[in-house]
Amino acid sequence: MTRPFLGFGLGLRTDHYEHVIDNKPQVDWFEIISENYMVPGGKPLAHLDKIRQDYPMVMHGVSMSIGSTDPLNSDYLKKLKILIDRVEPQWISDHLCWTAVNHINSHDLLPLPYNEATINHIVDRIKQVQDTIGRQMLIENLSSYVTYNNSEMPEWEFVNEIAKRADCYILLDINNIFVSANNHHFEPQHYVNGIDSDRVMQFHLAGHSYNGEMIIDTHDHDVCDPVWELYEYALGRFGAVSTMIERDDNIPPFEELRQELAIAEKIAAKVLTPQQLQISNKQDLQGAA
Repeated sequence: MTRPFLGFGLGLRTDHYEHVIDNKPQVDWFEIISENYMVPGGKPLAHLDKIRQDYPMVMHGVSMSIGSTDPLNSDYLKKLKILIDRVEPQWISDHLCWTAVNHINSHDLLPLPYNEATINHIVDRIKQVQDTIGRQMLIENLSSYVTYNNSEMPEWEFVNEIAKRADCYILLDINNIFVSANNHHFEPQHYVNGIDSDRVMQFHLAGHSYNGEMIIDTHDHDVCDPVWELYEYALGRFGAVSTMIERDDNIPPFEELRQELAIAEKIAAKVLTPQQLQISNKQDLQGAA
């Protein structure tokens, strides 16, 4: 599949519903958190329907728990499919992690051991998900704070193998690479260089916080200069990739976030050609979905 380019987007947050509906700001697309709308009704869905009329969307999940040893949650997948049919997103994504054990949700994105057994386990589960929802999905790399003694390969090799064997795509979180590189003492550029370019469908950008020598992926600050530099490097490696900024705490007014997104646009304009930055037409996007 030819990679569609949506342009530059933002995470849709409740703080900004009214602003977006009333002002229709110049943003190419929005990403929604799937679980916030996997309900039969209510104001969030009503706002979502209005905004979807004017903007392309993608769906991003936090609770699929693709790496868990629990059976996949069939009720969750049914609700996810209902939302997919309602939103008609360009694609859906979730994290390469586990969140639950014995059906108890930790409400955290927990890392996995990077080995062959884990790859086989996750590939099988991704295939089940893709068969259920009738489309390919994206998997996102985590920010991590611990490692496993039984890991057999670097994270980027692990991510690549899963994407290739499951025939899915990658949501490459640039901030998460930077955070993990700091916490585990590797060069973030090595991670970027190790990812298969034909599998990357989307970039995430976000801010983080320092806790002593450790960095925590908090999504409560502006994107920092080293992450912008890594983003520029990633654009040089992958070309035009749909890019968005996540902000989940200390959420500023919408226009401040839009100004931050303009930094991504400026960097992309420096690295890429105008032809590369042309947003895919509607027919291309419908084919991607």
